[in-house]
Amino acid sequence: MLGTNRLKQKLGEGEMVFGLLCSIPSPVVVEMVGCAGFDFVIMDTEHVLVNPETLENMIRAAEAVGLTALVRVSEPNPKEILRALDGGALGIVVPHMESREQAELIVRACKYAPEGSRSLNSGRAGTFGKHDLTEYIRRANEEIMVVPMIESRSGVEQADAILSVPGIDMVLEGAADLSQSYGIPWQTRAPLVKAGLKQSYEASLRQGVTYCAIPRAMEDYEEWRQLGVRAFVLGDERGVSFRAMRAHLQSFAAEVQAAKG
Repeated sequence: MLGTNRLKQKLGEGEMVFGLLCSIPSPVVVEMVGCAGFDFVIMDTEHVLVNPETLENMIRAAEAVGLTALVRVSEPNPKEILRALDGGALGIVVPHMESREQAELIVRACKYAPEGSRSLNSGRAGTFGKHDLTEYIRRANEEIMVVPMIESRSGVEQADAILSVPGIDMVLEGAADLSQSYGIPWQTRAPLVKAGLKQSYEASLRQGVTYCAIPRAMEDYEEWRQLGVRAFVLGDERGVSFRAMRAHLQSFAAEVQAAKG
């Protein structure tokens, strides 16, 4: 249900914010992310098969723990965006943005008239009509975040045009696909890729749009912080969980071996 977008509020107040990609389609996992202290979560429907009912319950779980729920859709598809927003998402992340026209399309899909053409609905996002719906429309246009991902050579070249579109709130980097676009797959920290990320960042500064980085190492985080970046996605919960479980097992095995010795 529509509430105050704490992520947007914190960014407006100049605070640091940290998020996590959520690739495990489970409300319990979303609750854990919120209880761990993250500011926002990006629920992934681009690379993950999630049924609509589960996605809606994941959004409910985020609401329950004060976590700002963003949904990454698979493409700039207004119908897909509409379903995520009507489920209660407070923001939409759209991958592979490469033109101003695409950016204008997703803003229109996320905003009600007069700022856009989002279809009217009084479901859970609008508290089922409990409150004045015209006021809901006004607040929804204020609270919903529109977040394109720039993750290709073409996207980097069009970054200024993309981010100049009114209604864009934040831009998320995508070093993995960007590396592939440059012909060096998975070399996410290669100089060419870092230069592309920096180019998008500089465009975000010119257009007054918040830049959200995904640091792959503490060195990356420090570099972005020195540039004034305040929004970070710290990987996805699958990777975090896998590394934690592996480290736990290795630590236990080492203790067992030491006890035997």
